[in-house]
Amino acid sequence: MSAANDILSNHQHIVSELTLIPATGGVFEVVVDDATIFSKKSLGRHANPNEVLDLFAEMVGADVNRHGT
Repeated sequence: MSAANDILSNHQHIVSELTLIPATGGVFEVVVDDATIFSKKSLGRHANPNEVLDLFAEMVGADVNRHGT
Protein backbone atom coordinates (compact mmCIF):
# COMPACT_ATOMS: atom_id res chain seq x y z
CA MET A 1 0.00 0.00 0.00
CA SER A 2 2.93 2.32 0.62
CA ALA A 3 4.00 2.22 -3.05
CA ALA A 4 0.51 3.26 -4.17
CA ASN A 5 0.46 6.08 -1.62
CA ASP A 6 3.93 7.24 -2.70
CA ILE A 7 2.92 7.33 -6.37
CA LEU A 8 -0.34 9.16 -5.71
CA SER A 9 1.26 11.63 -3.29
CA ASN A 10 3.97 12.55 -5.78
CA HIS A 11 2.32 12.08 -9.16
CA GLN A 12 -1.42 12.54 -8.63
CA HIS A 13 -1.47 15.20 -11.35
CA ILE A 14 -0.55 12.62 -14.05
CA VAL A 15 -2.14 9.38 -12.75
CA SER A 16 -5.58 8.80 -14.25
CA GLU A 17 -6.09 5.34 -12.78
CA LEU A 18 -4.47 3.14 -10.14
CA THR A 19 -5.68 -0.39 -9.48
CA LEU A 20 -4.66 -2.64 -6.58
CA ILE A 21 -5.24 -6.33 -7.25
CA PRO A 22 -5.01 -8.65 -4.23
CA ALA A 23 -3.02 -11.82 -4.81
CA THR A 24 -1.72 -14.77 -2.84
CA GLY A 25 1.77 -16.08 -2.31
CA GLY A 26 3.47 -12.77 -1.62
CA VAL A 27 3.17 -11.51 -5.18
CA PHE A 28 3.92 -7.80 -5.58
CA GLU A 29 4.17 -6.35 -9.06
CA VAL A 30 3.90 -2.80 -10.31
CA VAL A 31 2.78 -2.35 -13.89
CA VAL A 32 2.64 1.01 -15.67
CA ASP A 33 1.04 1.19 -19.12
CA ASP A 34 1.45 -2.60 -19.56
CA ALA A 35 5.16 -2.51 -18.60
CA THR A 36 6.27 -4.20 -15.38
CA ILE A 37 8.54 -1.80 -13.51
CA PHE A 38 8.92 -3.92 -10.34
CA SER A 39 8.35 -7.60 -9.68
CA LYS A 40 9.03 -9.13 -6.27
CA LYS A 41 8.68 -12.58 -7.84
CA SER A 42 11.28 -11.90 -10.53
CA LEU A 43 13.74 -10.18 -8.20
CA GLY A 44 13.14 -12.47 -5.23
CA ARG A 45 12.99 -9.56 -2.79
CA HIS A 46 10.82 -6.77 -1.44
CA ALA A 47 11.16 -3.28 -2.88
CA ASN A 48 13.59 -0.98 -1.09
CA PRO A 49 12.21 2.28 0.36
CA ASN A 50 11.28 4.66 -2.49
CA GLU A 51 12.39 2.12 -5.13
CA VAL A 52 8.96 1.84 -6.75
CA LEU A 53 8.49 5.62 -6.67
CA ASP A 54 11.89 6.14 -8.31
CA LEU A 55 11.14 3.51 -10.97
CA PHE A 56 7.78 5.16 -11.65
CA ALA A 57 9.41 8.59 -11.96
CA GLU A 58 11.97 7.12 -14.36
CA MET A 59 9.16 5.56 -16.41
CA VAL A 60 7.18 8.80 -16.79
CA GLY A 61 10.28 10.83 -17.62
CA ALA A 62 12.54 13.37 -16.03
CA ASP A 63 10.53 16.27 -17.44
CA VAL A 64 7.51 15.37 -15.25
CA ASN A 65 7.84 17.13 -11.90
CA ARG A 66 6.56 15.60 -8.69
CA HIS A 67 3.32 17.12 -7.40
CA GLY A 68 3.84 20.45 -5.68
CA THR A 69 7.26 21.16 -7.18
